[in-house]
Amino acid sequence: MKLLTIAIPTFNRAQLLDKQLTWLSQAIKGFEDYCEILVSDNCSTDNTQEVIQKWQVAFSNLTFKSNKNLKNLGVVKNIMYCLNSATTKYVWTIGDDDPIQDRTIAYVISKLKQHENLSLLFLNFSGRNQITGEPVHPPTIVGNRWFDIDSEDGNGDGKAIFEHCFSKSVGAVIFLTATVYRTDLVKRALQNWQDAENNWISLAYLAGYCAANGSVIVTKETYLECIVGVSYWQKEPKSALLMQYKHIPEVILKLEKSGYSKQFCRRMLLQNSKEVNLKVFLGALRRWPMSAIKTVVPFLALVSLCAFDLIVSKEFGLTESSETPTQEIRKYKS
Repeated sequence: MKLLTIAIPTFNRAQLLDKQLTWLSQAIKGFEDYCEILVSDNCSTDNTQEVIQKWQVAFSNLTFKSNKNLKNLGVVKNIMYCLNSATTKYVWTIGDDDPIQDRTIAYVISKLKQHENLSLLFLNFSGRNQITGEPVHPPTIVGNRWFDIDSEDGNGDGKAIFEHCFSKSVGAVIFLTATVYRTDLVKRALQNWQDAENNWISLAYLAGYCAANGSVIVTKETYLECIVGVSYWQKEPKSALLMQYKHIPEVILKLEKSGYSKQFCRRMLLQNSKEVNLKVFLGALRRWPMSAIKTVVPFLALVSLCAFDLIVSKEFGLTESSETPTQEIRKYKS
């Protein structure tokens, strides 16, 4: 069985796809026996199919698979297709426009061979604004290196590493090209949350699930660059409202079901409540009043419950292994 599937979901960006496959044709040299390539075309109307056919001939010395959806399924569903279609031990789904260093494939293969029980690999990356060209980094991290820790030996606590990365930057753990998943784990995660394709932050859940079930590597050096300002969800009119008030809370609740502590998940929900932009809600309220209210009211109720739980937990000295505060209070009173 091959070790790694390198998958590229794409739509109407034939020129960028051609450029990415040109990079891949050089970077993969010497590692053809370990890799398969998969390109999933989300029903493009440009010459994407011509580009795919050209490179299928050029990559004749390795397995090159292609898929064309009968209709545009949306970006997330196309990504999920790539993950579910992988037949190798690991799957690395990369963006068709993300600059990746030539040495990256050699590094990834070496780590996957060295650590047989690895469940997740985060490739560190830098950020750059699409318009200004200036470096971009999360406000919680100093310097243009989005993961501010490294665990090259793969011996750290997978949950603890993911919790740190997630709490520092949601954007880092959902950057598609920075993440290599163990295929059986990511498929199991998708089975456990079959509606993940409708959540734009669900990649954070997939990474968290993998991290909770094995060892994790976060690289110290950067291997690629994230072009900020071109994310697929930014083209959706209601994206900011849904991401802040619905999708991130959904992911946090799914992480709790995957084994992350109640205290961590409550803290993350409260952290998210502090980071939401009130202007986003007010703008949505003017444009889509009913939709905005239906989205925000459950969010406010959830945050209020989390705040109450944390206060009660502190008051009664509950631990990470405790049940819900209301259950513990009943035991305490009895």
